[in-house]
Amino acid sequence: MLRIEHLSCGYRAVRAASDVTFAVPERSILALLGPNGAGKTSTIMAIMGHVDVHAGRVLVDGKDVTRLGAVERARLGVALVPEGRQVFADLSVDENLTIGGYSFPAERDSVKRERVFALFPRLFERRGQLAGSMSGGEQQMLAIGRALMAEPRLLLVDELSLGLMPKMVDICMDALTRLREEGMAILLVEQNTSRALAIADTVCVLSSGNVVFSGTAREAREDRELLTRFLGMTERRRA
Repeated sequence: MLRIEHLSCGYRAVRAASDVTFAVPERSILALLGPNGAGKTSTIMAIMGHVDVHAGRVLVDGKDVTRLGAVERARLGVALVPEGRQVFADLSVDENLTIGGYSFPAERDSVKRERVFALFPRLFERRGQLAGSMSGGEQQMLAIGRALMAEPRLLLVDELSLGLMPKMVDICMDALTRLREEGMAILLVEQNTSRALAIADTVCVLSSGNVVFSGTAREAREDRELLTRFLGMTERRRA
């Protein structure tokens, strides 16, 4: 569904990531990991079309989208759950969902809402509530639900667990695994390494903008040097 070939990206003359290559097939989760400043968010934003690509290609379902804008990419089935959730605080849950699907045919709106509410029953209970009055975990559910209103086949998720209570992290991670079972391809940028490794099929690790590991999640979990040197995991945290 997604293939990144020798991608170098950044902000004008500043290069945040260099020569990054990985693939995310349908029905799979790839965890993009690494320390702060490694280039993870820049990579995911380049895939979405919000960061300059200096070299390389972004392919979605075999189509080269490197020079397409974010709207065109969304119409090809790519959706973003941004870092920090970025819900519309002064709008209700229902209104946030409406915005998520605003550029798509309205006749499927009710079907898409039913899917979101089945995934997150709490959003149905709070559908008339202002997003800004909800907890961080509920807002993260809403951010995912809003992205799903575009009916993506590729979901980009940036820092899902940031600032959330463990119970809410569980709910949101479980939602991603359910979406994978339905056939979706998911690229997950995540600082909670142990949780990411628990649900991912494959892993790509960046350090200073360069790929230092690419392989299965099992291989990553068994690579002690990788875990301690690049992912900051101690024996206790791995347990």
